[in-house]
Formats: sequence, C-alpha cells, structure tokens
Amino acid sequence: MTAPKHTPLYDRHVALGAKMIDFHGTVLPVQYQSIVQEHRAVRDDVGVFDVSHMGEFNVTGTDALAFVQHLVTNDVARLGDGEALYTLMTDESGGVIDDLLVYRMAADNFLLVVNASNIDTDFSWVTSHVGNFSVAVENASEQIALIAVQGPRAAALLAPNTDVDAAHLRPFTFARGTVAGVSAMVSRTGYTGEDGFEIYLSASDAVTVFDVLIEQGGVPCGLGARDTLRLEAKLALYGNELSREITPYEASLGMFVKLDKGDFIGREALLRQKEAGVSRKLVGVETQGRAIPRSGYRVVADGREIGYVTSGTMSPTLQVPIALVLIDVAYAQIGQEVEIDIRGRTHPARVVKTPFYRRNRA
Repeated sequence: MTAPKHTPLYDRHVALGAKMIDFHGTVLPVQYQSIVQEHRAVRDDVGVFDVSHMGEFNVTGTDALAFVQHLVTNDVARLGDGEALYTLMTDESGGVIDDLLVYRMAADNFLLVVNASNIDTDFSWVTSHVGNFSVAVENASEQIALIAVQGPRAAALLAPNTDVDAAHLRPFTFARGTVAGVSAMVSRTGYTGEDGFEIYLSASDAVTVFDVLIEQGGVPCGLGARDTLRLEAKLALYGNELSREITPYEASLGMFVKLDKGDFIGREALLRQKEAGVSRKLVGVETQGRAIPRSGYRVVADGREIGYVTSGTMSPTLQVPIALVLIDVAYAQIGQEVEIDIRGRTHPARVVKTPFYRRNRA
C-alpha cells in the first residue's frame, strides 16, 4: 500500500496544531482550531490554505491551443496571455472526467490545474488523446506548491509582500512576479466564494511564503472550512456534484459548455442532451430544524425517491442546514417542497435560490 504524500507545508501544519487527515493520498489539515472559526475568518477577514495537493499539467507546443480546445468544454480560444477560465473535461458520453482551471501562459503554453483525486486519471486521459497534435504534456504536480489567500482582506495581506499589483488583477487573470521575495505566479481565483488569490510557486519556496502570510495575520484554514465555504457558494466538488455519471447540464454548469466553439470530446452527446433537456438537475435546498443532510441521503417527494444529496452541511454563515441535491427536474423549481431522509426520518426541505451565499462586491 502506497504511503500518503506530504505537502511541503506538512511540518508547519503539525507545528500549528492542525488535525491531519489523508485526503486522496495526501496528508492535509482538516482544521486547526474550529472549522466555523476558520470559515468566518475567510468571510470576514483573510484565510490561508495549503492546496499543494492539486495537480498541474503543462501543455506546450504549436498545437497547444487546438489540443486543449479538443479536451475541454469551454472556449479556450477567447483567452489572452495572463488569463484563465473554469471548464470541464468530458468523455464521449458527456460525463465529467474532471473540472479544472486553464491558464494561458503563452500562445503555445497552457497550464491545466486539476483536482487532487484525479491527477493520475486526468494525466492518462490527457496524454491518451495527444494523437497527431504537436504538443508535449508534463505533469508538474510534484514541483509546484499552491497557497490560497482568501477573504475580503486578501489583497491587503498580499500587497506589502509582492511586486504584483494584486489589488488591480481582474478575476481570472494572473501575473508573474515575487511573493515574500521568491518567484511566484499570483492568480485572482479561489474556491470559497470570496475575493482572493492563488499563489503558484516552487515547492521548495512554499514554507517561506506561508510563514510570512501567517506571521502577518493570515488565518490558517483547513479542508473543513474549504468545504463549507465552497458549498455555501455552490462550487462543485468532483466526486460529489460531478462524476462520469453526471453531465455538465445536469450539474447546472451548462454555461461552461460552448457548443459553438467547434468540436471537442463529448460535444455530440452534450448537444443531444441540451436539445432533449435533462431529466434531473442539481439544485440547492434548505432544511427545517437542525438535522444536517449529508452526501448520499435520499430526497423524496410524493411518496417516491426523486434523487439524492450530493453535499450538505450546517451553514456557518446562514445558520441553517443546506444541501446540494441532484433531483428529478420536475421538482427542481425554486420554492418546491421536498423531504430528505436523514437517518431513517424524513425532514422537510425547500428548493432555494443559489448560491446560498453571495459576497458583497462593494
């Protein structure tokens, strides 16, 4: 059995008293003190996450653009240098291989940032489709560390420590420079529903940057808060809201499928589904009482099962139980009353507008 990996920041997490868990083969902090405290730090101030477990693939060559366009559902051709987008990779039936970020480093160089749980699967998928494209694909995941700085004070925390004009980066753009004196790429992206940045840097430099950010007031945050934050913002988690059995249209991510951009893997199946309409859809619900819906719990209505919970939690911001559910489209309208089977008892729930939480952009 393969031993779990450690990120370059493992010793720092242990020194800070973090509770560590094995997350898809990497030992990561689930929390330091309290998940709720860390969650609120990101909503109100600034949190710092070690997300070095994520995967990074470099695609280079004269056909780099055409190749990435062939792999993903969104339109990579609209990117200029220094820009990024969210997209999905689908198989021939429209099922989701993974969701990812694509960064255009140059006309012949794209960086694909994939989920930790899918690194090996994704790399095999990507390289198996090179075919006649003139490209090289490198798995740089072990060499790159990734630190996320998230919250309304993220730009203020970064400003004195970088030569990148982080405050004026537009969302889904990035710039290269230094952070805490070491070479890095700063991207205005994140997975929390707040303003924030993701810092890509050499694994050997991660401790230097992390220490500075924590010393200057960044609150260290773990996987627990990362999950409650992304759920409030209705950001999909692969393995929950996305899988080979769930298409982008079913996951309410159709806006990231550009059928008019030209051919890509899964296009024909997705075109057929869009024309025919989906039979099930991902929506948000709030439940009454304090019982928390969890992944896999049944959703019922009119005496029958109509779907299941993909993710659920007690919302630290809203102070009510919330969940994402994949259910029969006939019951997916806002205001629809349903029930969730929580440990053998059904609890009333109502379909609500999502995201559950939307930050004040003022």
